[in-house]
Amino acid sequence: MDKDPFFRGDIVNSLENEGYEITVSENGQKAIQLLDSNRFDLVITGLEGGPVDGIGVLKSAKKNHPETMVIILTSHADMRLAIKALQHGADDYILKPCETEEIHYRVEKCMEKQKIKRKIAIYENMLSICRRCKRIKELDLKRDDPVKWIPVENYIQKQTRLKMKSTYCTECAAGFAQLGIDIGVDADMEVDFENKEG
Repeated sequence: MDKDPFFRGDIVNSLENEGYEITVSENGQKAIQLLDSNRFDLVITGLEGGPVDGIGVLKSAKKNHPETMVIILTSHADMRLAIKALQHGADDYILKPCETEEIHYRVEKCMEKQKIKRKIAIYENMLSICRRCKRIKELDLKRDDPVKWIPVENYIQKQTRLKMKSTYCTECAAGFAQLGIDIGVDADMEVDFENKEG
């Protein structure tokens, strides 16, 4: 959300070219309506936006979905408001005018921070994990749904929308190598499974 249509358009085009899906608002009131009916990963808002300013947009974004990241667009003249925005939970600010490279950098950093927060939240909220197979009981089920146990990697991927990278630890890779199974992982380490402690 920004009152300047040219600056707004530049940001939209720049971020769309980077593969981001963008929703645009020309004023704070419309931005809040969008926030009330949608879930956004990131909000970029100017401080001036008609009857509802950027601080109002920030508060609405954090109230609806605390994990939503918010970047404030500000000028040197509005630095006091930018500080106020940071006190109300803004995650970053950008001084206008700015280069597209700076916007890309700030957006990327906010998205990285959000992924970390989501991972932490998932680990904090894990309730049931099987001691044997390490599957997790899927949360947010309706009352009539049967309990579903899924691999931890699938659960994390579903909740964070992150692609998980899997591999084999050195001990498992060595175990496969001892059985003559090539799993495509370098297993030139010495592991004695029979005498392994624990």
